[in-house]
Amino acid sequence: MKWQGRRVSRNVERRSGGSGRAIGGIGGVGGIVILLLGWYFGVDVSGIVGSGSGGGGGTQQVDNSTIDAQDPEIEQFVGVVLADTEDVWGAIFQQQVGEAYNEPKLVLFDGITRSACGTANAATGPFYCPADQDVYLDTAFFRTLKQQLGAGGDFAAAYVVAHEVGHHVQDELGILEQTNRMRSQMSEADANALSVRTELQADCYAGIWAQGTQSMNGTLESGDIEEAMNAAAKIGDDTLQRNAGQAVSPDSFTHGTSEQRQRWFKRGFDSGDMTDCDTFSAPQL
Repeated sequence: MKWQGRRVSRNVERRSGGSGRAIGGIGGVGGIVILLLGWYFGVDVSGIVGSGSGGGGGTQQVDNSTIDAQDPEIEQFVGVVLADTEDVWGAIFQQQVGEAYNEPKLVLFDGITRSACGTANAATGPFYCPADQDVYLDTAFFRTLKQQLGAGGDFAAAYVVAHEVGHHVQDELGILEQTNRMRSQMSEADANALSVRTELQADCYAGIWAQGTQSMNGTLESGDIEEAMNAAAKIGDDTLQRNAGQAVSPDSFTHGTSEQRQRWFKRGFDSGDMTDCDTFSAPQL
């Protein structure tokens, strides 16, 4: 992914040791999925706790095949990806929704921090909190994504950000509010099934973003889509359960199988049309 030297979003807040500072200008950068072994990915915390313009980046060249917590330009990378989501969804909302897109803030933190949905730490993984409309991302997750989940590459990391922003898009459209309310009135099995549809739509929206940023900026490189597809496969509920030595239990799925996550991401990427991401009316996922 070609990201060095590009616009960095002003909507990134860097927190370390419980404090926060804004990132921007020329500066640096619902449902649950259990990543068995204690890690979580793509979490909509509201479902868990029941709560319901830019600057220039630096041009230093780094190995852009991987992003992890030790990367000195991790803030810039996250800021560039978020800026891309702002550009893509701003245009799509104008064209397909007929409304302005309200940009979310992304909180990039080390260790532990607070959100309007509760405590965020390495165990909760990346998540979107609709209560404050912020995306939360622990820098250590990039290492987990590569080393523990086997999903390395900068575009795999970008897919994580795009998926969580996909939840914000759902929030903007009123989808999260409806699904969270419905899930609170359902049996556990039915609530899980609705969560799967919610998460697969966020994957589809991530695919739309990937197509949009390529059309606008030509940022994709050879192998990028494969990196995202690999990441989607690694965090499918069935794969996570097998890798944890557990029996595959479809009733417990909250995000969908590896095949489903790949297919809906690819559907969004191939289409670019939000109506093609209607997982809720799809007879088969």
